[in-house]
Amino acid sequence: MRDGYMRDDPLFTAWQAGHRDDPATPASWWRPWHQLIAETTGRGVDVRRARIVSEPVSEYIRFEYEITYSNVASGEQVRWLPRRRATDLALPGNDFWLIDGTIAMIHHFSGEGDFMDDEATTDPNVVKLCASAFDTVWERAVPHEDYRPG
Repeated sequence: MRDGYMRDDPLFTAWQAGHRDDPATPASWWRPWHQLIAETTGRGVDVRRARIVSEPVSEYIRFEYEITYSNVASGEQVRWLPRRRATDLALPGNDFWLIDGTIAMIHHFSGEGDFMDDEATTDPNVVKLCASAFDTVWERAVPHEDYRPG
């Protein structure tokens, strides 16, 4: 839900310097994460990612948008929700992953977007809030193939 993360990430700094991987050459960009997602979705598990973004998008979000082809190629479903369309939603205060509808993995970042730590919870109230928020965002969000950054 942030407009920038880990701005010293080597992939981001290479992108800022003009490097672009070739989507037609997976060997140039395929990473262990993509393999995990491919194996997971290959078992019939849905992996969905929703991004809430300010528009016009930040440089970091433009970078994320441009590399999302790799998420999609590995089997993730990705959608984008412009922040203006999220005003009336009750959203958790932190980014999270919802795992099997029973675990919320909460991600903590510094004010500059640097990763600090994760916190796993099975608290049914937290899991329910995260699941409800995600489902609402997912319904409103634009599929990656149809989204154009504002």
